[in-house]
Amino acid sequence: MTDAVRQRMWLGANFWSRTAGPRMWTDRYDPEVVRQELAVLAEHGLNMTRSFFFWPDFQPEPDRLDEDCIARFADFLDAHREVGMTTVPTFLVGHMSGENWDPAWRGGRDLYRDVWFVGRQAWYVRELTARFHEHPAVAGWLLTNEVPIYGGEAPHDAVAAWAQLLIDAIRAAGAAQPVSVGDGAWGVETTGHDSGFRVRELAAMTDFVGPHVYRMESDQIRQHLKSAWISELCRIAGLPVVLEEFGVTDAYVSAEGAASYYRQQLYNTLAAGVSGWIAWNNTDFDGLVDERPYTHHPFELHFGITDSVGRPKPALLELERFSHDLRTMDAAGLRRTASETALILPSHLAEMYPSTQESERAHIVSVSEQAHVAAKEAHLPVDIVREHADGGLDDGYGLYLLPSVKQLCGPSWRQLSDLADAGAVVYASYGVGEATGQRGPWWAFTEELFGVRIDSAYGLVEPIADEVVTLTMTAELGALRPGDTLRVRAAGTADGRALLPVTVTSGQVLATDARGRPALIGRPHGEGLAVLCTYPLEYLASRLGRVNPEDTWRLYDALAAAAGVRRPVVVDDPEVFVEVLEHADGRRFAVFTSQRAQPCTVAPVPASGSLHDLDGAAADEVVLAPYGAEVREIR
Repeated sequence: MTDAVRQRMWLGANFWSRTAGPRMWTDRYDPEVVRQELAVLAEHGLNMTRSFFFWPDFQPEPDRLDEDCIARFADFLDAHREVGMTTVPTFLVGHMSGENWDPAWRGGRDLYRDVWFVGRQAWYVRELTARFHEHPAVAGWLLTNEVPIYGGEAPHDAVAAWAQLLIDAIRAAGAAQPVSVGDGAWGVETTGHDSGFRVRELAAMTDFVGPHVYRMESDQIRQHLKSAWISELCRIAGLPVVLEEFGVTDAYVSAEGAASYYRQQLYNTLAAGVSGWIAWNNTDFDGLVDERPYTHHPFELHFGITDSVGRPKPALLELERFSHDLRTMDAAGLRRTASETALILPSHLAEMYPSTQESERAHIVSVSEQAHVAAKEAHLPVDIVREHADGGLDDGYGLYLLPSVKQLCGPSWRQLSDLADAGAVVYASYGVGEATGQRGPWWAFTEELFGVRIDSAYGLVEPIADEVVTLTMTAELGALRPGDTLRVRAAGTADGRALLPVTVTSGQVLATDARGRPALIGRPHGEGLAVLCTYPLEYLASRLGRVNPEDTWRLYDALAAAAGVRRPVVVDDPEVFVEVLEHADGRRFAVFTSQRAQPCTVAPVPASGSLHDLDGAAADEVVLAPYGAEVREIR
């Protein structure tokens, strides 16, 4: 069933009709307006919606469904069929747009652990599935909408058992379509916080992972890459990733700002290998300003990709253009090119080891995200590689990046020496994070790997006193030459804003700081090289607003050159990103996204072949609008 998601890439919108919002299944349902709304979406290239059984209306009593609501939903499905669209219904819709609504009979029962209440949920799910699973407009199923907000957090085993019972109810009713949870993928693997909704556990029983991405940033490039980064973290068990909710309200940005936000999210996540996109949401709700939740969350009125009378907004035009590019490339056959660089996520993020604090897990997420940004600026394709439980790393990469790392398992440190001996370049930068306890690096075999002796004082960190960290090269590394400098502003807490004092033993000093101390040290290993940075460059940048691009990308560029890793396309501009996708039929496509607020033109250099636009014309240069995106075929 995972193939069913990939075979027809979903491009659509979360749907409430403008006539009534969440109460659209009551007698306010207007079949003519619904058809108008769907027609506008279909005319602009969308092929599906995500729809919602508003729970208080569909199950007014524990053992009874509302037949009028069911009849209206059947008409809604027919309307999809008429315009060639499908939908993914969502069952337990108690949370919506900032408010929770209970079925009248819930009586405060625990959503996940009350046996009778879970039984009523399973009955409801099974009965609705039985009514609709044979309708050709149903493309998949979702259990809930952002249920951690509605049902609260719970022990992970209770959550997994609850989800399995509801999914079993869908299958018992005869449904064969793909299923997922609809929880937002806000688990420990993507945030560092364990809500009980663990992405890996739920992935074991579902067919796709569906992140909901609305996080806000202090840096423009991190904001533009946010959905792509979270999608990378959701790559669990080989499941497709569907960007189940994303969007922006006109209350926060201009129409042009909304368009550029959509453009960046769409093309950056395409480059990250996402298989589907469902915008929040189809329409504005100006006519519902006096109704909850819009009375108290008025910014929710204007998330639409059409306005309150059905006219397309700039965001929908971006979706239309994206749809055209997907069709031209036959995007269901696309896969990312193989990467030769591994960005390592320590297993302390998700393995729930004893005595690991949540702030330490959050540190892993934030510094790895900043490293992901720097790699994009260096045009360096990376795989996000999770360390195995209790140690062990995937081999086969030419470059291993361990940014601002505090925790890694002992066997992995030993393996890094073996990987370097076999020819890889291993890079690690020091970092202790923001936890107040055990502030030293949890490292092993440091001298054997890097050729340094740690000289820090027990219980203390060595503060970074300079406002700008300056590393001056004393030896050649890739394109960096002696005398070249790397600069990163210092930031972070009193614990995190710290460097690692070392004495160099068998290593070679590659760069020093402003006080002459070793800052980059390299130690040859057989055919490979291990490089230590004594400053937490990625941590410092992650704690700054409006910082990117910053000089860490130049270091990554030099490491890639030293490792000899291939970069399919290189652009002489860190603010223009490029990723290459390969089609099953052998075609290759380069996806460019500009992080510049002004128009720009770049002359990309593909490792092989030449660039052509999607109409086939040769295109040695790529012209990008402000925050623009373009796709070129590599022939």
